[in-house]
Amino acid sequence: MTDPYADFGDLTFDRPADGVLRITMDGPGLNAVDHAVHRQLADVWLAVDRDPDTNVALLRGAGKAFSAGGSFELLDDLMRDYAVRTRVMREARDLVFNVINCSKPIVSAIHGPAVGAGLCAGILADVSVVSKTARIIDGHTRLGVAAGDHAAICWPLLCGKAKATYYLLTCDTLTGEEAERIGLVSLCVDDDQVQDRALAVAAQLAGGAQSAIRWTKQTLNNWYRSQSAILDASLAYEFLGFAGPDAREGLTSHQEKRPPRFSGPTG
Repeated sequence: MTDPYADFGDLTFDRPADGVLRITMDGPGLNAVDHAVHRQLADVWLAVDRDPDTNVALLRGAGKAFSAGGSFELLDDLMRDYAVRTRVMREARDLVFNVINCSKPIVSAIHGPAVGAGLCAGILADVSVVSKTARIIDGHTRLGVAAGDHAAICWPLLCGKAKATYYLLTCDTLTGEEAERIGLVSLCVDDDQVQDRALAVAAQLAGGAQSAIRWTKQTLNNWYRSQSAILDASLAYEFLGFAGPDAREGLTSHQEKRPPRFSGPTG
């Protein structure tokens, strides 16, 4: 029988409970997202949707982090190459809508740093379980680009526009406890419980009435679908920014571990 996940060699898969597929991001740089992982994170939800053996997907990160966001190589290529920018922008849109449109519920187990494309899938998951000391950061404006990916489409719905605007403009770090308090995530638990609690939720959903659960997800996610124009605008501004000087300075300052010195527009 053909392995439905054979094309996703940079992700790790196991089945810890009946009907549950666990997807683990396990790579260098605190599970940083490179070219291959970005594509696979966008596309894997299509395979999950078609997999008759999977009722629920559980997404987690290996080691000390959920995901540290885009790799320096990926970001550098985005800034230098128009073809890369257009491809990754399409993948970013696919990631959001493939998570939203996957008929199976998705649970995320978030610990440690959570940034970028990994955070996108983690926050868009139907149930997000975070550790108290998780460090959730939408780092776009710190990098010198507009807050694209998932943030503009879902943060205002989850935690309200005032909180979303504050965190998306400042890139201040959200702990797991604060993320739960403002409604950005579903559940917050002690650090040593996050994996077990997420698995317990996934197993509960996998054993439930599948049609009822899937149709409920389908209905609820119309909130996101109705805001698709916001996503398109945020992606357009984000990837326009990757061609500008502020993005280059943002990446260089990260690499040199210093505050950025943005030039930005003058008018």
